[in-house]
Amino acid sequence: MELTDFQTINKKTKIPFRPVLICSKDEEGKFNLITVEWFMRTSLSPVMYAISIAHERYTYECLQKNRLFNIIFPNDKMGKLLQYCGIKSGRNCDKFEEMEVQYFPGRNHLPILKEAIANIELEITSQVRSGDHTIFIGEAKYFWHDPLKSNMILYPEV
Repeated sequence: MELTDFQTINKKTKIPFRPVLICSKDEEGKFNLITVEWFMRTSLSPVMYAISIAHERYTYECLQKNRLFNIIFPNDKMGKLLQYCGIKSGRNCDKFEEMEVQYFPGRNHLPILKEAIANIELEITSQVRSGDHTIFIGEAKYFWHDPLKSNMILYPEV
């Protein structure tokens, strides 16, 4: 055991990791997707999840205006979409159109991605500033699942 820095620890402790997509919409009703790794369950009764979003992200603006979001668990064939949504900003493009994302409207009127293994529709109940990010806590309202799809878990190089 030796003293080290954050970057070394971060690389060594990320394997494996499960990225998810977060779907939100802006005040004009335009849908947006962002790839995130920082999410977790926070309660079983009621079912709640937290996501951490950087303040400069377009998704942060969307969540401040529209207090709904979906967590989308990608299947093992959605790597290209995950990569695209992790590097492009919805401020400058329509990710749904450019990536030809197939969806149907959920009960909260945000998209349910047809190719995903699961979609969870949430309503934001609180938020906490955490340095350069805000943690949005949402209560799960509706759950969607495709039992025929395989889960996406990545094993990045270290």
